[in-house]
Amino acid sequence: MDLRGRALHHRELRGVVPRAALDVEGALATVRPICDDVRERGVAALLDLTERFDGVRLDDVRVPAAALQTALDALDPAVRAALEESIRRARLVHADQRRADHTTQVVPGGSVTERWVPVERVGLYVPGGLAVYPSSVVMNVVPAQEAGVEQIAVTSPAQRDHGGLPHPTILAACALLGVDEVYAVGGAQAVAMFAYGARDAAGTLVVPGVDVVTGPGNIYVAAAKRLLKGVIGIDSEAGPTEIGILADDSADARSVAADLVSQAEHDPMAAAVLVTPSPALAESVQAQLVGQVAATKHRDRVATALAGPQSAIVLVDDLDAGMEVVDAYAAEHLEIHTVDARERAARVRNAGAVFVGRWAPVSLGDYCAGSNHVLPTGGCACHSGGLSVQTFLRGIHVVDYDEAALRDVADHVVALADAEDLPAHGDAVRARF
Repeated sequence: MDLRGRALHHRELRGVVPRAALDVEGALATVRPICDDVRERGVAALLDLTERFDGVRLDDVRVPAAALQTALDALDPAVRAALEESIRRARLVHADQRRADHTTQVVPGGSVTERWVPVERVGLYVPGGLAVYPSSVVMNVVPAQEAGVEQIAVTSPAQRDHGGLPHPTILAACALLGVDEVYAVGGAQAVAMFAYGARDAAGTLVVPGVDVVTGPGNIYVAAAKRLLKGVIGIDSEAGPTEIGILADDSADARSVAADLVSQAEHDPMAAAVLVTPSPALAESVQAQLVGQVAATKHRDRVATALAGPQSAIVLVDDLDAGMEVVDAYAAEHLEIHTVDARERAARVRNAGAVFVGRWAPVSLGDYCAGSNHVLPTGGCACHSGGLSVQTFLRGIHVVDYDEAALRDVADHVVALADAEDLPAHGDAVRARF
């Protein structure tokens, strides 16, 4: 895509940059009857839908505690060590996100305190499609724990190859984090399960409803989140993953190509976008991609993603023009490979996460940087941030005024009440005096 010589307004650029076609609105018609079924029939619907979509008939949607411990005992020691380090680093970062309560003394005898209170119960979704995502267990559970959430439930699709349980590495990650409420349910029905709760045929509540649902999933998970938002709080409607890279002549073409491939292997709809003022770099990256795509394990998936309309190499006049393009693109993951990478990273306005220079690839953020990898996609980074401790907290104002403080401002309250033609508001103050 050649944008050289084109003067486009920021809003116009948003309509030009490569983007995956994701019709969440269209998927609502599919997920609505699924969610209604779960609301009406509870566990029976979950068992039927799991058999229909995942090809396995379960006796129970909850994963036995023994299965969690068995998975942890059988976990490859190298994978366990890597997960433990990922958890340690994530805790360091997310612990610093916890907000302190703050009291403002507005007048003598009158104060407003902002309390930060965690939600009581959350449901965390971990995908189970083309890949296995124990890292998503870490990224969802750690901020919820650091926020102080008391009840944490995890769900992940049932796997026919694993006796109807979620993938054992996902179960092991749950065990490492001390989460013992785990369900073998995926897709839109999992979101509905958390939103409405689920009872069995005897009327026993098997799955209590939750306050907030977080975690990435496919288009049907995103559609269910949109449908049920309001019944539950959500983090975002995450779509296919995406990487944007801003690079100049100083960039290493091999590293840039490798990072494009690394995101493209997630999904055939994954987006990979390189923005550069350097035709030479563009050619070098293209040449690198030929060999790297041919050599990678998921070459068909990667090739499909790179050939799709959501992926491109975008040529711009200079790096400043490139900055405008990446801000319009608002990538889930944005890498900066320029001679002044730190300075440019500090100027980025729209991105889920920014990775500075050659030695901070997106793969690091996916696993062990300490940052969170549950991030906004589809341009939503222009108005939304990634998963954090704040996702699980609510700010509550506590107003504490004594008689003198209320008397001092009473006339102003009455004047504003009368201006809004709400005289009873003023009377509520007058009645006290």
